[in-house]
Amino acid sequence: DNSPTITSPAQMTGVGVILGTAAYMAPEQAKGRTVDRRADVWSFGAVLFEMLTGTRAFEGEGISETLARVIEREPDWSRLPATTPRHIRTLLARCLMKEPKQRLRDIGEARLALEGAFETAAPQTTATSAAKGRRLAWMTGLAAAAVLVAAALAVPAVRYLRETPAPAPPETRLEIATPATSDLASFAVSPDGRQLVFVASGDGASRLWLRPLDTTAAQPLAGTDGATYPFWSPDSRSIGFFADSKLKRLDLSGGAPQTLAPARQARGGAWSADGVILFAPSSLGPLSRVPAGGGDVVPVTTLGAGQSSHRFPQFLPGGRQFLYYVQGSTETQGIYLGAFDAAAVTRVTAADTPGAYAPPGPGPAEASREGGWLFFGQQGTLVARRFDPARGALSGDPVTVADQLAVNVNNVTVGAFSVSATGLVTYRAGGAARNQLTWFDRAGLALGTLGAPDATQFDPALSPDGRQAAVWRTAQGNTDIWLIDAARTTRFTFAPAADRWPVWSPDGSRLVFSQQRAGIFDLYQKPANGAGAEALLLASPETKAATSWSSDGRSLLYTVTSSKTSSEVWVLPMAGDPKPWPFLNSTFNGGSSAFSPDGHWVAYQYDESGRYEIYVRPFPGPGGQWQVSTAGGKDPRWRPDGKELYYIAPDSRLMAAPIASSGTALQPGLPTALFQPRIALGGTPAIGYRQQYDVAPDGRFLINVNVEEGTAAPITVITNWQPEGKK
Repeated sequence: DNSPTITSPAQMTGVGVILGTAAYMAPEQAKGRTVDRRADVWSFGAVLFEMLTGTRAFEGEGISETLARVIEREPDWSRLPATTPRHIRTLLARCLMKEPKQRLRDIGEARLALEGAFETAAPQTTATSAAKGRRLAWMTGLAAAAVLVAAALAVPAVRYLRETPAPAPPETRLEIATPATSDLASFAVSPDGRQLVFVASGDGASRLWLRPLDTTAAQPLAGTDGATYPFWSPDSRSIGFFADSKLKRLDLSGGAPQTLAPARQARGGAWSADGVILFAPSSLGPLSRVPAGGGDVVPVTTLGAGQSSHRFPQFLPGGRQFLYYVQGSTETQGIYLGAFDAAAVTRVTAADTPGAYAPPGPGPAEASREGGWLFFGQQGTLVARRFDPARGALSGDPVTVADQLAVNVNNVTVGAFSVSATGLVTYRAGGAARNQLTWFDRAGLALGTLGAPDATQFDPALSPDGRQAAVWRTAQGNTDIWLIDAARTTRFTFAPAADRWPVWSPDGSRLVFSQQRAGIFDLYQKPANGAGAEALLLASPETKAATSWSSDGRSLLYTVTSSKTSSEVWVLPMAGDPKPWPFLNSTFNGGSSAFSPDGHWVAYQYDESGRYEIYVRPFPGPGGQWQVSTAGGKDPRWRPDGKELYYIAPDSRLMAAPIASSGTALQPGLPTALFQPRIALGGTPAIGYRQQYDVAPDGRFLINVNVEEGTAAPITVITNWQPEGKK
């Protein structure tokens, strides 16, 4: 039996044991709250439903699933016989209301309702009518018997529950190993607590993997290459995710993923029981909503002063309220509470990561009345605090859930944890995978390293002489540009704002980079020897990232990103008229552009075909456009003599394509694979990052690779989490 009944205190010592029969427990009883005679009414309704249909109103494959269905789902009313009188149907519905206040007050009212149903039945005058009357009398007799059963059995059980609460089952923790991944925070446990979905690249391509918790193996999900930030539908049957600059959904019952909406630089989503998906379509801007089946995209939130973006929403029970994370100034950053039907928002708490809410679970009734638990990252740990959604307020001291929490602080700030509606808690401990700058030759032979491994080190740019690499990395909570050579690693920028995406001038005397102030990344420059101050180069309302500086020093390529347009490639004149002008702007997304050594061509990635491919156009134009890659690609870089173009394929292989040019015409050759490094971030374009490799003047490759031992930190699963007594 999936719902055993405990009949003696001696049986209360097993793990996960509950007192009573799970299938007949009222929702408040299943949650461990105070119960009264209205719990008896619920039990009567469950018994009557079973007597009429031959099946239980709430049944799962185990106690946990059964209790979850009692709390979350409605009975399958279609199972009732077609001849069931309307009054009995109404009686059942009143008995099985989730909210105790909406039920009958006591079991005596059920008897009155039954008598009313019997007395108002139509007179039976024919044989057929007589048969119907016999069926009605049979149903009513069953219902009356159910009243007696409920009255005889449920009241003692309720009284015993009041006097002798079942002991809480012990907390347990287990680890689930996953295939290699550099996206440690992209995983989610299903609302029913029975499945995990996560991003991994165990076979070369980064995609979604599904792991049912009652099995020992995970399987990749077809059609999810490049996926990130998965989230579940409320019934645990579908998964939302982001890939190819789009919001998509995958139904686990079968079929290919469906595209729901554009989402160029997505930052998380959530799915309500009403069939609404709330998501952050961009790294800058507010949250939007879209029907789970697709349709119009409508903005939901509004950015306030000092806020650059709203991201990583989560619906609260009922689907009206939601939590989300605000990225912005120190005074505004944190977890907020919003609602569809209210313009006012509440800052719940400052936090280092977005939050996740778990409803009240079994435990003392007085504790449950304080609300559920809000989980969030704080100074490298995972903590939880009591949270009452009705008041939008926290209470009590923080409880430490995990001493170490993996947090992606590089341009995203998201913690590696997820909780289910049943209270199951999952997280990854420790830091993210470390990256190491490594020299390779054309055959893929490692020739040495540059600097030390670091988990926050990205976007290497080699100096023109190949002796130094500029990267951005995060230390003590701040992101800056660092310079690395064979002898030492030194910090280059010192502003309290975040600095990213360095580019060298062609003579090696200056560095251009992006600095974030007031939520927007503007372009700054500074002498490479560190002797001068940082100087503003270009400011505008959009985030900007420099990508390449022409060999004659006269032009700088940069990518423009905003919440309202696609990613575009622009040119900033570094001599003469300083007015920027668009090189590539359309409804599609372009970026990661690079000047050819002679400055006559620009290579770039572009998703006009539905996926990113590598193209080349003449500079400054006009002229044609030539596709170089044949099966997807990102991050083009030129060979020092301009006769070959390199890029990263979706399976992370380093590709090389011969390039021949004549005047304004280009002749790209067939790309071939050189080797497959363990390149940081994999082979699909990663939002907020630039290329993870560069080419030295002597033809060597400097590649930011994952250090082996850091790429697959296990997911820890906590069952029966016990916050009492922890701080």
